[in-house]
Amino acid sequence: MNIINTILAATTKISPGDIGLSGQVGTGDAILANVLNAAYFWAGIVCVIIIIIAGYFYVTSAGNASTVKRAKDALMGAIIGLIVIIFATVITQFIIGRF
Repeated sequence: MNIINTILAATTKISPGDIGLSGQVGTGDAILANVLNAAYFWAGIVCVIIIIIAGYFYVTSAGNASTVKRAKDALMGAIIGLIVIIFATVITQFIIGRF
């Protein structure tokens, strides 16, 4: 109800506290951190999906050497991708936290 009253009152400004936000909102570091965290999250989701698909190809390969190689290559690439994402997250959190 407080938000509706604030929005309807033309003479008052909405502060971050009025809508449930606190701290520094909209700073460059916070925006960058949010964008990078979203990118890392979605990249991780893609890697997990690739791991599931590679596992499916491996299980259903029926001994076909080319399908097994394709599945192993996809699995290795996805695992390396997850490791890179984890390191990128740690490094960016460290850098954003320091400066």
